[in-house]
Amino acid sequence: MKFILGSGSPRRRDLLAQIGVIPDAIQAPDIDETPEKGELPRPYCARMAREKAAAVAAGDDDIVLCADTTVALGRRILGKPADADEARAFLRLMSGRRHRVITAVAVKRGAQVWERDVVSTVRMKRITEEELSAYIASGDWQGKAGAYGIQGPAGAFIPWISGSFTAIVGLPLAETAAILQSAGWPLWKVAA
Repeated sequence: MKFILGSGSPRRRDLLAQIGVIPDAIQAPDIDETPEKGELPRPYCARMAREKAAAVAAGDDDIVLCADTTVALGRRILGKPADADEARAFLRLMSGRRHRVITAVAVKRGAQVWERDVVSTVRMKRITEEELSAYIASGDWQGKAGAYGIQGPAGAFIPWISGSFTAIVGLPLAETAAILQSAGWPLWKVAA
């Protein structure tokens, strides 16, 4: 049995290491992440995690873990910004408001798939133009849903959350540990 992480995210790799899970292989799936017309954020996020897991080639006894993190402002999905202008627009939309961060996890072993999603609420302080310009110039927004990562410099913009910090970063550890155990991955084994 091999453990395959279906993600190129260094944040997910680091989070898994916190619970003693080191992937045997990393395969970032290449799928179309375009939301369907009228698709709401939570079902979209769950679909992305499932489709990523389905796209990773694995043996029948291998365990594949994939996840997707989506930032939602109301019914609107704020994905990974295409450029600095879109990142700036996303951050202006969230400035001084609450938004949701949804992280869906899909674990595949053979034909069976275990799924879980976690929704957290995040309040972003009102960001000044000076702060916004400095943050955009840092490049930290690149490759991040909603144009920010709470674990980096943008953490200074987040005075309050309700939910799972690790899910906001990209992988809800409590829920991930539970579904990995359900799939038969030996977490918490004692060394001989």
